[in-house]
Amino acid sequence: MPPGIYCPMEFWSKGENQNIQVDFLLPTGIYLNLSVPCNASLGAIKQVVWKHAQYEPLYHMLSDPEAYVFTCINQTAEQQELEDEQRRLCDIQPFLPVLRLVAREGDRVKKLINSQISLLIGKGLHEFDSVQDPEVNDFRTKMCQFCEERAAKRQQLSWAAWMEYNFPLQLEPMAKGLGTGLSHTPVKNIFVNVKFQSGGESFTFQISPNEFPITLMSYAVKKQATVFRHETMENPEDYTLQVNGKYEYLYGNYPLYQFQVNGSEPPPLPKKKPNYGSLWSLEQSFYIELVQGSKVNADERMKLVVQAGLFHGNEMLCKTVSSSEVNVCSEPVWKQRLDFDINICDLPRMARLCFALYAVIEKAKKARSTKKKSKKADCPIAWVNVMLFDYKDQLKTGECCLHMWSSFPDEKGELLNPMGTVQCNPNTESAAALVICFPNAASHPVYYPSFEQVGNTDVFLRGFLVQDRISILPPTSIFHSTPLLLHLSGLNKPFGLRLSPLYALCCDSHEQKLQLKEILERRSHTELYEHEKDLVWKMRYDIRDQYPQALAKLLTITKWNKHEDVAQVRMLELATWPELPVLNALELLDFSFPDRYVGSFAINSLKKLTDHELFQYLLQLVQVLKYESYLDCELTKFLLDRALSNRKIGHFLFWHLRSEMHVPAVALRFGLILEAYCRGSTHHMKVLMKQGEALSKMKALNEFVKLSSPKATKPQAKEMMHVCMKQETYLEALSHLQSPLNPSIILTEVCVDQCTFMDSKMKPLWIVFNNEETGGGGVGIIFKNGDDLRQDMLTLQMIQLMDVLWKQEGLDLRMTPYGCLSTGDKTGLIEVVMHSDTIANIQLNKSNMAATAAFNKDALLNWLKSKNPGDALEQAIEEFTLSCAGYCVATYVLGIGDRHSDNIMIRETGQLFHIDFGHFLGNFKTKFGINRERVPFILTYDFVHVIQQGKTNNSEKFERFRGYCEKAYMILRRHGPLFLHLFALMKAAGLPELSCSKDIQYLKDSLALGKTDEEALKHFRLKFNEALRESWKTKVNWLAHNVSKDNRQ
Repeated sequence: MPPGIYCPMEFWSKGENQNIQVDFLLPTGIYLNLSVPCNASLGAIKQVVWKHAQYEPLYHMLSDPEAYVFTCINQTAEQQELEDEQRRLCDIQPFLPVLRLVAREGDRVKKLINSQISLLIGKGLHEFDSVQDPEVNDFRTKMCQFCEERAAKRQQLSWAAWMEYNFPLQLEPMAKGLGTGLSHTPVKNIFVNVKFQSGGESFTFQISPNEFPITLMSYAVKKQATVFRHETMENPEDYTLQVNGKYEYLYGNYPLYQFQVNGSEPPPLPKKKPNYGSLWSLEQSFYIELVQGSKVNADERMKLVVQAGLFHGNEMLCKTVSSSEVNVCSEPVWKQRLDFDINICDLPRMARLCFALYAVIEKAKKARSTKKKSKKADCPIAWVNVMLFDYKDQLKTGECCLHMWSSFPDEKGELLNPMGTVQCNPNTESAAALVICFPNAASHPVYYPSFEQVGNTDVFLRGFLVQDRISILPPTSIFHSTPLLLHLSGLNKPFGLRLSPLYALCCDSHEQKLQLKEILERRSHTELYEHEKDLVWKMRYDIRDQYPQALAKLLTITKWNKHEDVAQVRMLELATWPELPVLNALELLDFSFPDRYVGSFAINSLKKLTDHELFQYLLQLVQVLKYESYLDCELTKFLLDRALSNRKIGHFLFWHLRSEMHVPAVALRFGLILEAYCRGSTHHMKVLMKQGEALSKMKALNEFVKLSSPKATKPQAKEMMHVCMKQETYLEALSHLQSPLNPSIILTEVCVDQCTFMDSKMKPLWIVFNNEETGGGGVGIIFKNGDDLRQDMLTLQMIQLMDVLWKQEGLDLRMTPYGCLSTGDKTGLIEVVMHSDTIANIQLNKSNMAATAAFNKDALLNWLKSKNPGDALEQAIEEFTLSCAGYCVATYVLGIGDRHSDNIMIRETGQLFHIDFGHFLGNFKTKFGINRERVPFILTYDFVHVIQQGKTNNSEKFERFRGYCEKAYMILRRHGPLFLHLFALMKAAGLPELSCSKDIQYLKDSLALGKTDEEALKHFRLKFNEALRESWKTKVNWLAHNVSKDNRQ
């Protein structure tokens, strides 16, 4: 290849085993052109360069090789310093084959870590530096110190605590209230083979599953001492039990049956906030000046308008205001004052100012027309949001340029997007922008009152007791019959209050208390009437003392545009409100409750979550980060703290964040959190880099398959795929790594001959790994590139949560919530459930024609008989019955659509499970405007045929199956609010089928949350009977599916 020629990324993926001519520019000004292998490491290349440089002029002026570092121009046209010399040239993929050697500056270790973090998170740390934002700088400094302190503490951990961090226990959920009763505890002894890692000797023991790991270790140590005639027996506590072939350990005081075995300088002290006048003393109206726009692109026949609104969460604080219409041009000028119907003193701390830029059709002039036509927003152009207060609580002043986000019309026709990010569009070169000017409300900086100031009696009472809001007096004073005088510091005269109104307020009638009880326990989620809101507000002390879990309802009716009410809620809630259960704390993380003190209170209530419970909700908590208005928040610190205390949580927090680094609206926030985590866990960073390298190779391999498969037959394309995988760089990248789907699984080596690709449009890769230590069983992973896996990930999370809830009630429905992980922009991994097949394949293999396969009711039962001969068949049918019940209920509750015989599978053990969750919450497929999903859930007669063991009159088995379904449904119904809250928090993810309250309503309806238990059970029985009665329609759909697609492989 001629020197200096452009090297696209495709070149590097194809030519790994080739040599390439590279230009090397030495610090002495000497130029070398050398041929080097594409797969050579930078360290090896540097040795080659030095060997040739010694024959060139000025060699004596060069220092040791370690004093220099290579730089190149990367594929994004940026200069990159290549600190990590273990990386290969083909992995770096420079834009041009030109490497320059420059003198190394600064701390090499620090620069190496920075380089590795940049590579791992997919964003250069220099981009954070170039933002030049004080909030970003402060956040990085704080989080760096926070994470490094946690890392230092981790070095002091005891052995047990270190094990809990690195290898958190995976325990089976226990049924609540059952303890370890014999009826629920295995009584048969189990056989366990124990192998000593040091000598390799192994022994098999028969042991009760109720024994603890220490007992098993004692047996092993004693046996070893006896066999080898050791004079002294070692201490069993010096050992630990590792599951073969996995990073999974058995330790602690748990019975065996419960284990699931399958340094910088401190930052400067923050300056104290100046004690300037309170915001609450400014009673003038709030306004901003709309100056001009830039880079606006619209039809010149239209007019430009800007709409502005003030929001606190979803609540509009006052009426929206609109600018005058101006002619379309690239840089429109308004220079117009926009006045809002709210005083500055009433602005809540988390108020955000939302703008929408749109174009309207110019009205035709009609002199005699008397009708006033409303302006219609024909063309939304862009939107942007900005906080009124900065991250230090100061009210913003002065001119501000807001780079906007492109608008996309939605069904609701809303122009403003209050739920959108408050970050400006980083694409400043082409994004439309608005220039606005915040007024100087006072001659000095204005700060929002701190919590301490709100609690200060002087500030508190000056703010609103003057306005006769007397209900803040302690209840002990209500029995005085004479006027009460309060002498307050800072006031020149006594402050007199008559107590008769307070007595009337506090001594609520029995009828009012009953009415409050009815409002708070109401099943329906309709909005309260005004008189009901007044009652809830009036009786807020009763709510705190008797119904603390109803805090969300109190916050919902709070008037956040009245600082008097805000102050009362803050003092009442944060000073005296009892800690909430996890369910209610999760509800307070919703966008509807943006107040940061409410958020801190909610996070404090979540700190009692165990690591296992936190893992169940981690996906939602990461999405809630998108609602945060500032970088430094309690949720970020909470997640980092727990991630740095438990490596499994750290692993999944990393990938949940890393998978969205391509989204401009969150790239800054998520990148900074990832940087902080990496600095607090540099040892884990190396493990994650290995996984990232493997994913990079899988993506390159998938792109290669996509290019080659149209030009060749599948066997030919598969052979080319295998040749590519057998390259040294691929074999090394795809071996000896922890599975991103489950970090306790070791992917020892890739089995190239068993790997293939699937026939769907995006050509997913089917990759098989071998692990000899697990008994030779393969581990299968599907790599997808081009499909968004986030909806599948959410659905499987919910199915796993259902499984946990059922098991806690003593109901094990043998679910298969297989692993699924989004790792990047429309890329991700899916766990292969080995030894299973689709119903379509089973039916087709038992039939001669695709047209009759769907109606072959014996196919499933015969297949199970072939896989489970003799007495094993009965257990397989029981597994089928239980799992079929679980998935019938799960798919109905979640409204999972597009169910056909290719996305329902059966394991050889009998467990049925569903895959591919492209449609949920009732968003069913339609054809020609007709709903193709005609039944509540899939319950065909061939399923019933298996459940009834092939006997037509075995009603006892079928009624037992119906009982499983009903019990499972009622358990989920009891936990209905949990599912509602988790789905509501996922609205931030931007999934097309989960974007508004209508989608959440589907869950309320499917769980019948507005009904009594009796009504709900009746409702489910109707749906069950409908599914059974209409199952022939499912068969017709399956027939059409089978005919249209050849499922034979």
